[in-house]
Amino acid sequence: MNVVDSSGWIEFLGGGANADFFTAAISDVSRLVVPTISVFEVCRWTRRELGARQALEAMALMQQGRIIALDATLAMNAARLSLDLKLPMADSIVLATARAHNAVLWTQDDDFEGLDGVKYVAKKKGGK
Repeated sequence: MNVVDSSGWIEFLGGGANADFFTAAISDVSRLVVPTISVFEVCRWTRRELGARQALEAMALMQQGRIIALDATLAMNAARLSLDLKLPMADSIVLATARAHNAVLWTQDDDFEGLDGVKYVAKKKGGK
């Protein structure tokens, strides 16, 4: 299973320098897990930067994966991760979702660098 964090979706959708890094995980929709917090972040960014039509297209792409809602158990696990790893709220929810589904987390967000179960690539200059 794979989770692509919001930075990865945005890089992919915006055609950034690291877009190719995320292509395999996003294209394998049968193994794609999508936290609802990522839906929010990507929809907000896409609508602001690319427009309403592209936001709808991004949501259609994300919904090809398995959308995972934030429930009480996931929220409690995310809170623990946030405290233990000093992660922001959204990052902790994404990581908790990945771990709950035994998924690899694909990211270019350096908050995740070095964590177990994470495929990290440094953000390239000139990317979005």
